[in-house]
Amino acid sequence: MKLSKFKFNLPEELIAHHPAKNRDESRMMVVNRKTGEIEHKVFKDILEYYGAGDVFVFNNTKVFPARLYGNKEKTGARIEVFLLRELNEDLRLWDVLVDPARKIRIGNKLYFGEDDSMVAEVIDNTTSRGRTLRFLYDGNHDEFKKALYALGETPLPRYIDRPVEPDDEDRYQNIFAAEEGAVVAPAAGLHFSRELMKRLEIRDCKFAYLTLHSGLGNFREIDVEDLTKHKMDSEQMVVNAGVVKTVNAAKDENQQICAVGTSVMRAMETAVSTDGHLKEFEGWTNKFIFPPYDFSVATSMVTNFHMPLSTLLMMTASFGGYDQIMNAYDVALKEKYRFGAYGDAMLII
Repeated sequence: MKLSKFKFNLPEELIAHHPAKNRDESRMMVVNRKTGEIEHKVFKDILEYYGAGDVFVFNNTKVFPARLYGNKEKTGARIEVFLLRELNEDLRLWDVLVDPARKIRIGNKLYFGEDDSMVAEVIDNTTSRGRTLRFLYDGNHDEFKKALYALGETPLPRYIDRPVEPDDEDRYQNIFAAEEGAVVAPAAGLHFSRELMKRLEIRDCKFAYLTLHSGLGNFREIDVEDLTKHKMDSEQMVVNAGVVKTVNAAKDENQQICAVGTSVMRAMETAVSTDGHLKEFEGWTNKFIFPPYDFSVATSMVTNFHMPLSTLLMMTASFGGYDQIMNAYDVALKEKYRFGAYGDAMLII
């Protein structure tokens, strides 16, 4: 499978720069994998496709305010710092990306906040853009995190080309987000409102929550035409006993298992045993799924409309079938569906 097979022209005006007014009222394209039939719905119509005993598997990772702006010592140059993950609590070490990277060297100090209240020192150059920062802070860890996050802003994807607004803090987060660690929101889950979850509950649908801390690897450009040569960034994940029990029971009873998002699909396919059942898993995954691929657990999938050439599109095409999904994308372009994290949904059944 070649990278170029996932290329299409996406008009700028179809990239959603703001979420739908209500979470569950975005548009939803329903694609039937067996028949190829396409239906046009509103997201809350998802109720029509699921009933008692069917399971929705969600990613409960929580996005933190990862994008900071600081100034370099002496020159005062403005530097964007994107927090990726905390490496050491006691030493206040963080793995970060810096932009512009060429201006930052080991030993440089960066100042954050209007009163330069937070200072960080560059102690390692790990990649061309990546750095390790040591934040210099006297309080305890909780106070430090609170102060650091107060300086950060919601890390909207680059393609949402506008300043962050107050509403983004709430809307670029799933309502069930609980485990802090993501710098990318699992966008498929953004369509689920409290009211919709309640109505699914009343239908006796079951919910299961795993954790996969979505990173910037989702947006990293693929620079090889042969997809077998692409290496995904590793992401931390946890599939606990509760998820395993709920999903495996549904599988044994031939109930539907809906993966809400590509991150959930990756996590389940990472944690699957040879007999097609989920097993407990805590660790890292760099699993890259592209067509053709045989899925073991999910029977259906909720996802958004993804960017051209993205690993997220490749995963979607793996599950829905390459020809059918690329055809569905042609329809989406004609029907002016909205693309990206704040865009419309696709349900693949």
